[in-house]
Amino acid sequence: MTHAPGPLALAEPVVAVRGRWTTAVVLANVGVFAAFLGPIQVLLAKQSETVAGSNKEFVFGLVTGIGAAVSVVANPLAGAVSDRTGSRFGRRAPWVLGGALGGAAGLLVLAGAQTIAVMVVGWCLVQLFCNALLAAITAAVPDRVPKVQRGVVGGWVALAQTLGALVGVGLATVVGGVGVGYLACAGFLLLSVIPYLVRSGDQRLPSKPPLVWREFVKSFWVSPRRYPDFGWAWLTRFLLNVGNALGTLYLFYYLQDAVGYADPDTGVLILTAIYSLCVILTAVWSGSWSDRIGRRKIFVIWAGVVMAAGGMVLAIWPTWIAAIIGAVILGAGFGVYLSVDFALLTEVLPNARDRAKDLGVVNIANSLPQVIAPAIAAPVVKLLGGYPVLYTLAAAVTLAGAVLVRKVKSVA
Repeated sequence: MTHAPGPLALAEPVVAVRGRWTTAVVLANVGVFAAFLGPIQVLLAKQSETVAGSNKEFVFGLVTGIGAAVSVVANPLAGAVSDRTGSRFGRRAPWVLGGALGGAAGLLVLAGAQTIAVMVVGWCLVQLFCNALLAAITAAVPDRVPKVQRGVVGGWVALAQTLGALVGVGLATVVGGVGVGYLACAGFLLLSVIPYLVRSGDQRLPSKPPLVWREFVKSFWVSPRRYPDFGWAWLTRFLLNVGNALGTLYLFYYLQDAVGYADPDTGVLILTAIYSLCVILTAVWSGSWSDRIGRRKIFVIWAGVVMAAGGMVLAIWPTWIAAIIGAVILGAGFGVYLSVDFALLTEVLPNARDRAKDLGVVNIANSLPQVIAPAIAAPVVKLLGGYPVLYTLAAAVTLAGAVLVRKVKSVA
């Protein structure tokens, strides 16, 4: 593969990647999101109910909130170290392998957890190592993919998150038993990274800059004054992810307590499958369309509007039919959002040397909402109006994020 002039690891890529490489990246993403979302959507919810009974919402929020706090630190830190890794295997591959091994170990801890403390330890290990993997595999895209191809590749990567949710929920639901579900997610995670490790094409960093700790720590602050488009892109992603977290965190309990669905874990699987199909139908074509016309923002804006409408369906009409309709609307909007917003973000990164670190800072906008959402959602559900208020709030926050993407000036 040829690059623009400069060190290969830092050069702006100019030649399109092949389908086999994209497939390997997508599969690794499917594995890491299965490890995240199988537990979040089903396994941790069921385990919290077993461990805490009537306090299940509090325990579930506690475990996921602490784990999300770990991810807020782990993703950008692992990304920054990945940027500086001088391994002969490249900057990203060692962190993909180490992240998969550590994430699988955390899932094994959860498989045997019978107390809240052990659940917290296990989930924090999963968040720590899987975020290291995610930081590395996400940075591989701007490392290797030219800008004119990032919409369509972003679409396939967007499918990975959705397919990961489907695989994770499927493993958690079908194999039987919480412990076996965790083991299945761990096994799939390890298998999913093998194709990328075999054909990563990772370029070795020619030289590492000297490590000055004060400068290293300061580098995690990306000034919105100096890089305003990066700041606005970060804020819009943060708001859209807060809305998404508020809408999905208690889906199991929404089906169980508000809709009255008799088999909520199967219900989550059905809704995830419908949602995934709709993401698949919108993600790749919208990313490809965005590449062809050279525009990003209009896609992100309308995706947020559509997602907000899906949240309002769940707020107004808490029935099984409405949940299916909401899954269709949310999936259609989220597919467009994930593919095109990722392409937009890669075009406002401050510099090539810090791609993984800067994308790690972006990923704080994905993980920090998982810390905030339980603190907001639990009192809303318990004390401030229940699920109608929760889903209305989710829709409002999502709509705000969609509107603010207009503030990004350097991307059409």
